Amino acid sequence: MTFSSTASDSAARGTRSVAGVVFDMDGVLVDSEHLWEESWQDYCARHGRTWRPEDTAAVQGMSAPEWAAHIAGLFGDPSRADAVRAECVAFMVDALHQGRIEPLDGALELINDVSERVPVALASSAARQLIDAVLPHFGVADRFSATVSSEEVPRGKPSPDVYAEAVRRLGIDPRHGLAVEDSSNGIRAAHAAGLTVISIPNPVYPPKPDALGLAAQIVASPDDARRRILALIETGIPGEAP
Repeated sequence: MTFSSTASDSAARGTRSVAGVVFDMDGVLVDSEHLWEESWQDYCARHGRTWRPEDTAAVQGMSAPEWAAHIAGLFGDPSRADAVRAECVAFMVDALHQGRIEPLDGALELINDVSERVPVALASSAARQLIDAVLPHFGVADRFSATVSSEEVPRGKPSPDVYAEAVRRLGIDPRHGLAVEDSSNGIRAAHAAGLTVISIPNPVYPPKPDALGLAAQIVASPDDARRRILALIETGIPGEAP
């Protein structure tokens, strides 16, 4: 794919050109966040512990090593973290192959249309194994110039590490990048990395008001996000870069 530059036009308008877009995966591209919760519930039930809503709140946004260590800690056995991770990720991959993970309405069109205009990357809390299963499954793997799992960086969301690495791999200035997120910690992470955030609030796990306040734009669906992003690519991000 080739991409046209509108940097000079944006500068003339007092805006910042869009050089790339970074997407979250769970809750933005595919309907899967509830299945992560189900995987943690399933693991705990099979090993004699009840998973509670506050446990979900505690681990949302964590990388796979982080939430696996947290769950292992609930059992008082840090040594079981690798087994927790393996079993829960396998649960998710099985769910994908069983047809239980589906793209959100308009998500594939969002990826296809945006990637035709600017480079796109993925910055996900999902394990690499699941990322590498989901994107080819839905025929969009070749659309991404870079994909990063938060298990590949020092800290998971809300720390900016996964977004900072995605931006680095895209080779763009974060002030000229957009991020698309659905969750509190995802919004916080993308904003902390210096990206302009478009939020599609997750209806089941809605973002906290303070996190939502960090988003430059709030939209209702991937299709709405597609229209907003394409408009920003044409007109630029409001406000001059510092």
